[in-house]
Amino acid sequence: MAKDQQMITICSDSTGETGEGVVKATLRQFNGNVARIRRVGHIRTDEEVTTIVEQVASEGGFIAYTLVQPELREMLKQEAIRLGVRAVDIMGPMMQAYIDTFNGAPSSKPGLLHQLDEDYFKRVEAIEFTVKCDDGRDTASMLKADIVLIGISRTSKTPLSIFLAHKGYKVANFPLVPEVKIPAELYQVDRAKIIGLTMDPEYLLKIRTERLKTLGLPFGSQYSSYDRILEEMDHAHSLMKQLHCPIIDVSNKAIEETAGIIMNYL
Repeated sequence: MAKDQQMITICSDSTGETGEGVVKATLRQFNGNVARIRRVGHIRTDEEVTTIVEQVASEGGFIAYTLVQPELREMLKQEAIRLGVRAVDIMGPMMQAYIDTFNGAPSSKPGLLHQLDEDYFKRVEAIEFTVKCDDGRDTASMLKADIVLIGISRTSKTPLSIFLAHKGYKVANFPLVPEVKIPAELYQVDRAKIIGLTMDPEYLLKIRTERLKTLGLPFGSQYSSYDRILEEMDHAHSLMKQLHCPIIDVSNKAIEETAGIIMNYL
């Protein structure tokens, strides 16, 4: 397999989402990484384990696994040794640390992280609410939000909203445009729930220019004008000052980082 096709294979006896999250977090530390991710979930038999390890042995790359069934975990470990494949046990050491420290016994039941519990339904409700209130839609529901994000166009309001919704927060966001009247509901929201988002104007100019290119629109639009960006920012900062809300500069920040800052405000 060519270098630009190197594969990380995630093995799980559940969905594999936990392993994929860890792998993606790791890959973000390596700029320009060339690895691709393959997820193999709901593994139940030794034969499946052997087939997967043999495939990785022939293709290259390594395995990251979140197998909670001890027999499957041990099987994968032995097969990896036999075939010379690097395998990383993501959950095993954590479970062993718990056992050694607290004398606990794991249930060894796959998929407990994703069971349909109260938190699951809370997240679903939050996501539905957030989608309904995206980009200034349904401003009447803004009063029911846990978080209200405000900022000019392309300051990451929507992706931040969705990320926070997956954490269980009901999020409304409203785009600030000088020509658009601010809804009355925004002034009625608990000020502690309002977060202002801003960005370095030159950084924002690049983002908006790329956005026009993606949409196939001509350059020179007012949307990607530096003077227009400064005008919008002046308008937004004036309102944020009036609302006495925290202002976060999202320039070069990952969504997870900004979300962490926001959750610390709550």
